[in-house]
Amino acid sequence: MLEALHSVIDWYMLNISYLTIFILMAIEGSFIPFPSEVVIPPAAWKAAQGEMNIFLVVIVGTLGALAGSLINYYLSYFLGRKIVYAFAETKVARILLITPEKVGQAESYFVKHGKSSTFIGRLVPGVRQLISIPAGLAKMPMKDFLLYTILGAGIWNIILAALGYFLYSQKELLELYYHELSYAMLALGVIFVGYLIFKGTRK
Repeated sequence: MLEALHSVIDWYMLNISYLTIFILMAIEGSFIPFPSEVVIPPAAWKAAQGEMNIFLVVIVGTLGALAGSLINYYLSYFLGRKIVYAFAETKVARILLITPEKVGQAESYFVKHGKSSTFIGRLVPGVRQLISIPAGLAKMPMKDFLLYTILGAGIWNIILAALGYFLYSQKELLELYYHELSYAMLALGVIFVGYLIFKGTRK
């Protein structure tokens, strides 16, 4: 299994492109749970090697996050609060880690912080994925939504890109503990999948 994990990581690193960054970050910005931490830092690592442009990594990643956020925004805008909360009650939503409580949390966060919540929320774990839903429910003006979403996603991607650059500067140390890190990544992957299954099947 560890060898298969290495193969997947190697394949992923070889096939990272601006298009894959955009697509994966669009998924991350939508209601589908996908961590941006596995998209931007590896791309920044490749940029540190001279294979990509770090500025384009941040820009494309931010545009992808914006595209995903717009999906949430428009779905909420047109479907309305009742249907959004009804969907949050379904098993499909639970598999996607969406619950009425989480939607309610994001909505309360939006009410408390107003327009700036779409900026601040992009930097808050657990809120980032869903913060565009209450913006759509509240029919937030598009120009404000675009501005705050781009700022929030942009800052977060800059932080992740800086992390990728820093990790590359520690390349020798990472290679020294390569096997230990591989086991840790495998364990985290198993835990994450198990958590998704548990959340999706729990009543």
